[in-house]
Amino acid sequence: MTEQEVRKYLRQMRDDDSQLALKKFYDLCYDRFYRIAWYYLHADEAAQEVVLDVFFRIWQRRGSLQEIANLEDYFFITVRNAALARLEQENRQPEKTDLTADILPDADDSPEEIMIGEELFARYVKALDRLPPRCREVFIRIREDRQSYAEVAAALNISVHTVDAQLQKAVARLRAMLFPDE
Repeated sequence: MTEQEVRKYLRQMRDDDSQLALKKFYDLCYDRFYRIAWYYLHADEAAQEVVLDVFFRIWQRRGSLQEIANLEDYFFITVRNAALARLEQENRQPEKTDLTADILPDADDSPEEIMIGEELFARYVKALDRLPPRCREVFIRIREDRQSYAEVAAALNISVHTVDAQLQKAVARLRAMLFPDE
């Protein structure tokens, strides 16, 4: 996701009320928004609903989004806040308390620890978006989706050795972006 592409689609949505631009923006940003929502909710359906709500709000606010200086941070915060609001709403419903108890931060976690975790996750999402497409896809399939090397190789029509090389490249690049001082 590049800032130029995002701004282009937002401008088209604002100036032309272009639903095609919204679709392209959706295709560009959906995976990232979903990962952010899932990080907080740990539930596929809930994360999907939150992301769709965010896209609806973006469409509604399309006239004013061009004025935002840092869109990447704005979208991260928007998705995070929507996910946290969803968690809060679920916590108010007594029958769902047991389901969400494992998702909420431990009472032992300090606000500082929670904030550090969120900041690290935000950096991870940004770094993941900066990987080359094939590296990112291999990394996500193996590390997040828990697919085997053979499954990824078959799905992407590449060799197992290529999967391994792409994963090593992704890990090295992520490490360099997340921990530049090491």
